[in-house]
Amino acid sequence: MALSYTHHYKLSFSALGLKKSGSLHLLPICCVQCNSNVSASPFTEKHSLQRYQRDQWVYNDSSNSNQRLISLDCDDQAASCSVPSDSDSIRLNDIALQLPELRKLLEVLKQKRESCGGQVPKNGPGNVFLVGTGPGDPDLLTLKAVKVIQKADLLLYDRLVSNAVLDLVGPDARLLYVGKTAGYHSRTQEEIHELLLSFAEAGANVVRLKGGDPLVFGRGGEEMDFLQQQGIQVKVIPGITAASGIAAELGIPLTHRGVAISVRFLTGHSRKGGTDPLFVAENAADPDSTLVVYMGLSTLPSLAQKLIHHGLPPDTPAAAVERGTTPQQRTVFAELKDLADEIKTAELVSPTLIIIGKVVALSPFWPQSSKQTSCFVEA
Repeated sequence: MALSYTHHYKLSFSALGLKKSGSLHLLPICCVQCNSNVSASPFTEKHSLQRYQRDQWVYNDSSNSNQRLISLDCDDQAASCSVPSDSDSIRLNDIALQLPELRKLLEVLKQKRESCGGQVPKNGPGNVFLVGTGPGDPDLLTLKAVKVIQKADLLLYDRLVSNAVLDLVGPDARLLYVGKTAGYHSRTQEEIHELLLSFAEAGANVVRLKGGDPLVFGRGGEEMDFLQQQGIQVKVIPGITAASGIAAELGIPLTHRGVAISVRFLTGHSRKGGTDPLFVAENAADPDSTLVVYMGLSTLPSLAQKLIHHGLPPDTPAAAVERGTTPQQRTVFAELKDLADEIKTAELVSPTLIIIGKVVALSPFWPQSSKQTSCFVEA
């Protein structure tokens, strides 16, 4: 099975272009090949069938009717895709094809606003809601999040917002994918800022959907700061962060009297995409604390070595959880010194959360036999 699509244009002006004029010119066809030899992801993968079905409205510009964006030859399963080496061209072409419909939507919202007698509506510019959607299970959404999602005009969503959560969006709302993966950002952070600002100024209720909690490694603080400086009101609706949701799923108490007196969240992101963790303080290797590492799949080997070097026992219990709280959840339990190898053997993929600390052994899934130091659990 293959998914392919063609891009015919490339931006010759700002990558966002909502407020600027410019010209587009032809670009050689690009093709993305996809295969489904891996289990369907519960999340929105960058070139999955679900993404293009969900965002179809933004590719419907009639002036491009003879240059259809997408040619789909897929079943109903999400495809896992590999991006050609020139992924930046793909990103810019994709944005170019979206611009006509984005501009149309802006005009519709502006006209709706002007119909109020040409005056700014009583509530002023539209609001922006930063909404946390939790680790994946839609049942973990807050009631407030569901209400806001169902009343939104436009929703900008990340990769780690699960398909089940997106099914809750109202029928008249517009969805736009702005997700990021290693090596491919559908929108830069600055472009996301400008989209939020443009539609809020047009009077729309804009919802920014983020996996987990928007203020825990979600860059929600940056978006909030930018918008507030522009006079846009921002409301944050917290979500269950992956550490809490996934630990609860596995029966791991992040703190426990006499075992762990504190918990620390770490980013596993490395400097400039390398394999060395961005920051590991010497006091992070505390045997009386629990460490939860987000986005640390590629940097774990180096991280584990540093933690052991700074005094964390090599036999410290640890767990790595792929796609936690979803039906596709897979879990590896192992001692810290063996965790990276066990992850490699199990072929875990992103998103994977890593929990390190004595509390992991309190999970009912932790291997009971003293001879069994690792195990693999699949949902």
